[in-house]
Amino acid sequence: MQSVQTTLWVVMLLVFLAIVFDFMNGFHDAANSIATVVSTGVLKPAQAVFFAAVFNLIALFVFHLSVAATVGKGIVQPGVVDTHVVFGALMGAIAWNLVTWIYGIPSSSSHALIGGIVGAVIAKAGAQSLISGGIVKTVAFIFISPLLGFILGSLMMVLVSWVGRSATPSKIDRWFRRLQLVSAGAYSLGHGGNDAQKTIGIIWMLLIATGYTSASDALPPTWTIVICYTAIAAGTLFGGWRIVKTMGQKITKLRPVGGFCAETGGALTLFLATALGIPVSTTHTITGAIVGVGATQRAAAVRWGVAGMIVWAWIFTIPVAAFVAAIAYWVSLQLF
Repeated sequence: MQSVQTTLWVVMLLVFLAIVFDFMNGFHDAANSIATVVSTGVLKPAQAVFFAAVFNLIALFVFHLSVAATVGKGIVQPGVVDTHVVFGALMGAIAWNLVTWIYGIPSSSSHALIGGIVGAVIAKAGAQSLISGGIVKTVAFIFISPLLGFILGSLMMVLVSWVGRSATPSKIDRWFRRLQLVSAGAYSLGHGGNDAQKTIGIIWMLLIATGYTSASDALPPTWTIVICYTAIAAGTLFGGWRIVKTMGQKITKLRPVGGFCAETGGALTLFLATALGIPVSTTHTITGAIVGVGATQRAAAVRWGVAGMIVWAWIFTIPVAAFVAAIAYWVSLQLF
């Protein structure tokens, strides 16, 4: 059995790793928040990442911690999680994020983390230790969130095209260059609100497992909330330019009106999922919305080969992160 001193340094190490993952989440997913506003030329890259980071941080004061509760208490049966499971989960998620960032592939940090948790838990105690309700709704939204983003993005585009049918293209551009600041801010707010809570959830899971907080507590310690929102905002501030290029330029060509519609559709999807306590992929959501906007113009406006590559990355995220997490779990047994 681990001594209190050993547990303390291990917990501190794992909290640090969780903050690294949270920073990488912001860095990796900055593209989700800023790709459209950069590719349409409304904001310069440095302005866009600062803008998005500010709204990531403001999300701390807006959303209830429903997603953190799902990750912290709603995925794994009580008593199964220990420091080795958390280590495996974080290493699986971090490894997948690094690979997809290097290749500029927009993948889901959220589902990498869920996959990491699943892989580490199965390696320790088998699939029966997972809570089916939490897993099912998370997996379901792998498909629902991009579909909802697609529908809302395309509906917004149709509505805006109808409302502005008598306006000149230059006038439409002027309006939506301003309005896109609103939609980009809303999307960044939703990004911070959903994604920061996943790291809060895994730290909460760790603190419950090691006895530093109680499973009966309604909320995690305040310091976890502040530090996780700060870390994701800092990661966004540094940006992930490889993925920005894929999201903003390679899927479809966007104008300010299209950027506004994609961001608004994506933001509405994120707000709904966060209110329901469902950890979703901001990457899946905005990709679906961008494809929806492009498809309303004409099917050929979407580069379906690029979209297909992204979908394959979505399919592999959970199993690959789970496999790496299982290996990391077994390695950790030898380390501490």
